[in-house]
Amino acid sequence: MLLLLTVFPAAASPILASESFTPNPPLVTGGQQEVVATFAIPSGTTFPKNHEIQMQTDLVNARWNIQVIVDGNNAAQQTATGSAAFINGEILAYSVNRDVRFTVTVTGNVPASATGTVTVLNLVEIDNTGSTVPGSQILINQPVTGTTVAPAGTAIPTLTPPQVTLPPPVTKSPGFSVLFALLGCCVACLAWMRHGQ
Repeated sequence: MLLLLTVFPAAASPILASESFTPNPPLVTGGQQEVVATFAIPSGTTFPKNHEIQMQTDLVNARWNIQVIVDGNNAAQQTATGSAAFINGEILAYSVNRDVRFTVTVTGNVPASATGTVTVLNLVEIDNTGSTVPGSQILINQPVTGTTVAPAGTAIPTLTPPQVTLPPPVTKSPGFSVLFALLGCCVACLAWMRHGQ
């Protein structure tokens, strides 16, 4: 009797390897924000070809850049715009002995009405039935401040301090003083002459 044993490679959801923000949190309502997150397929596992990665963001006017890296070298690359982006499992499905990662860069504006925290990236793995794979969700949230940044292209008025005009200082002319001195001499002379008569 011959027994055939089929071994299927282990499958696992991506894990978050690193994340960075520009500018650094907290996020500012109305301001531009970028997050760069790198995810890895766990060592000794492979990503199922018939699954996909679904990602969403609360950032407004979001732009996505997704770079798949295999054994340290750039492989597939794709871009997207809007609140959601997807990665087909075909471009992540490598053998278990390969180092497979993907870097997601999301750039957008923090909603002007945001309070509390903003989800800059929400990642889940979707199986071939369209259901979320349990335990696959990765949320990247950041707090926001109440300070609003003026939208790009909006001119910020320059405050000009009021100009105060002071009256010119009063100066005494030297000729004015000499005139009074001469007048005083004349009066004294007249008084002396009258006295002498």
